[in-house]
Amino acid sequence: MFKKLPFILMTLTFVLVLAACGSKNDAGTTTGAASNGSGEGAAAELSGNILAVGSTALQPLVEQAGQKFMAVDQYKKVTVQVQGGGSGTGLTQVSDGQATIGNSDVFAEEKMDDAAKVSELKDHQVAVVAIAPVSNKDAGVTDLTKQQLIDIFSGKVKNWKEVGGKDQAIVIVNRPGSSGTRATFEKFALGTKVEDIQGSIQEDSSGTVKKLVAETPGAIGYLALSYLDDSLQVLKYEGVEATVENVESGAYPVWAYEHMYTKGEPDAATKAFLDYILSDEIQQKDVTELGYIPVSGMKVKRDAAGNVTK
Repeated sequence: MFKKLPFILMTLTFVLVLAACGSKNDAGTTTGAASNGSGEGAAAELSGNILAVGSTALQPLVEQAGQKFMAVDQYKKVTVQVQGGGSGTGLTQVSDGQATIGNSDVFAEEKMDDAAKVSELKDHQVAVVAIAPVSNKDAGVTDLTKQQLIDIFSGKVKNWKEVGGKDQAIVIVNRPGSSGTRATFEKFALGTKVEDIQGSIQEDSSGTVKKLVAETPGAIGYLALSYLDDSLQVLKYEGVEATVENVESGAYPVWAYEHMYTKGEPDAATKAFLDYILSDEIQQKDVTELGYIPVSGMKVKRDAAGNVTK
């Protein structure tokens, strides 16, 4: 009996060691399943602060998507803040590391001269925006040609009666040079850049442009479809209405992609937010309800040079 005791003790020790290892392995599997099994556990651990700055044309969509994103259980530790300032501001701030996302109505290379900085940015196209010329409802005009718009915004035409409207002085409500909305309007509606003329009003925000045009007799401006309502007279462009169908088919030319740029690959929280905006939930509901157009619905494509292909 005493001779067998060392063997028995060694066997018991071996059994206890195996049991302990088994217990540790079981605990590790449970942890792994919680964090990686369905992906939800890993998402629940996401946290961080996302600052999206730039385009006021894109701002309503990013704000609404951000609020919904933060309400989802697995993203409640992520904070999304959205600010305007114009596409140029957004691109500059994301390039300089001051913002997580730079919202822009134009390709980065259209606004930034430094090719090296442009190459550092990653483009995420989340929607298409159409820009429509708008006037005060009492101007007496519903349709303008390209040349009439050029004449108005260059100051050659100063009274609505010169383009078939009332005897009312024209008040231009413009966006600053940093605005992607202005760049889109000048490039695809006017076909040229125009200088700010004396007496015109310049505003940083599309929301302020809308308010001023609606309340100022004789005012004219331009806005994304997401800002249009009955307080404004939406003007046809060369006889064509700014509708989703006309934009998708290519019949209405004043449109651009909405970009959300990151400096390099986005971190986990930012990638989750961008993926959320591109999800069917946002693309098929929020994008369309707010007056944007899903990229997937476009029958034509446009490159940074403005060339359109089908």
